[in-house]
Amino acid sequence: MATECPFEIGRATRVLARRIAGPVVVASGLAVPSAHGQDASLLQVPVLAQRAPLNLDNSSFIYRKLPPEAEQRELQINDIVTVLVDYRSQVASTGDAKAKRTASLNAVLSDWLKFDGKDLYPDPQSKGDPRVKGQLDSKFEGSGDLKTNDTLTFRIAAEVVDIRPNGTLVIEARREIQINDEMWIQSLTGVVRRQSIGPDRTVKSDEVAELRISKREKGFVKDSYERGWFTKWYDHWKPF
Repeated sequence: MATECPFEIGRATRVLARRIAGPVVVASGLAVPSAHGQDASLLQVPVLAQRAPLNLDNSSFIYRKLPPEAEQRELQINDIVTVLVDYRSQVASTGDAKAKRTASLNAVLSDWLKFDGKDLYPDPQSKGDPRVKGQLDSKFEGSGDLKTNDTLTFRIAAEVVDIRPNGTLVIEARREIQINDEMWIQSLTGVVRRQSIGPDRTVKSDEVAELRISKREKGFVKDSYERGWFTKWYDHWKPF
């Protein structure tokens, strides 16, 4: 039976011990294996201190960074935004007024003065004292009932014409549509915050301050129901 050399056995033992214990540190001429603490050991430098701050790019498995062309560019002057106009109003008003007035007048001029160019002296009323007598009766009754429902809905592209010092945007829009002799004119102005504009560059009319909307019509249809100038004047002043 063959026997192994004691020298080979000792070398194999040292190699096995080196694999198990890891690196060795020579101290005072003795080979001592170096010890490693656990991850939670206070003797080690925290692992998080050695890493970069957490963000979506290095901590999420599903995050994908948008390409540069897909990122929204900061709005500037002459850029275009879309305004969604949705205006609805409902008004109901009822009024009733009544007035009655009675007045009477009875006046007599019994004495008067006469001036002959130098002096003033009493002027006798040879034909009798002037007399004024009258009576006025007036009565007014009025009743009114008003109910209106207004709805205005459309989309319009507006241009950024100015940027105020606080960052709000001043927008203006104008559109003309003409079909034969019929024409529709729409215009809009206002001030909007940058935060109110969505990623698709749309904003609701409720988010627009100093909002002014104008919608006019021209053509045969408008002329068919438009009031004449005398009717407008009469309705405005109401002389009777």
